[in-house]
Amino acid sequence: MERVVYRHMADLDQRHWWYLGRRRVIEALIERLARPPADGRILEVGCGTGHNLSMLRKFAEVDAVELDESVRAIAETRLGRQVMSDRLPELRGVPDTAYDLIGAFDVIEHIHDDSAALQAIARKLRPGGKLVLTVPAHPWMWSAHDVVNHHQRRYSKRSLRTLIGSSPLRLESIGYLNSLLFPLALAQRMASKVAGRQDAQLGIPPEPLNKALTSIFAAERHLIGRLPLPPGLSLYAVASAA
Repeated sequence: MERVVYRHMADLDQRHWWYLGRRRVIEALIERLARPPADGRILEVGCGTGHNLSMLRKFAEVDAVELDESVRAIAETRLGRQVMSDRLPELRGVPDTAYDLIGAFDVIEHIHDDSAALQAIARKLRPGGKLVLTVPAHPWMWSAHDVVNHHQRRYSKRSLRTLIGSSPLRLESIGYLNSLLFPLALAQRMASKVAGRQDAQLGIPPEPLNKALTSIFAAERHLIGRLPLPPGLSLYAVASAA
């Protein structure tokens, strides 16, 4: 991603409704569908500024990988120790069959060869270990946001299912998230296109609105993994290693 995006992320990832709400939903998803052992090991691939690491440490010991040097330093401060710098899909410095859970939260869409990325992740999981991933949904929603974030693609549910089905992993669950706010996001996206304006940056809204959006997004934690959500801005998948 562009360095300005990382700087923006580090400033907002503890305050913006999207980060706050998504962390709560992912936490519930892990509790409900992944359930790593308390004495296990977790790896977050592409941890960025490390804004998910504190949440992941509630479950087990956490390692992390981040290629970009500037944000890796932020992540190391948050983790309290070294963050690995290996590139996906190779992950050469990451030990094989070492992890009970690997998280890839809005990461796979950045990788040119996403199939090779899943094969590499599968090698790092212990037998029965789980991959929990999220990706942006709906190819037709491609926008300037995807360009500035160096996305290679957005996914349909079918394409994500096919990707995992062609990997060594076994798909256990797939669905949408950030669904409750999807109509609002879609209306905003259409209005921007009509006005000829493509805003690629996340901006923090006024505090009352930011709190309201956080609450709405986070409310999905009560449903995720229990009931299928309607189409949303993102897809999640949980898959297991043989």
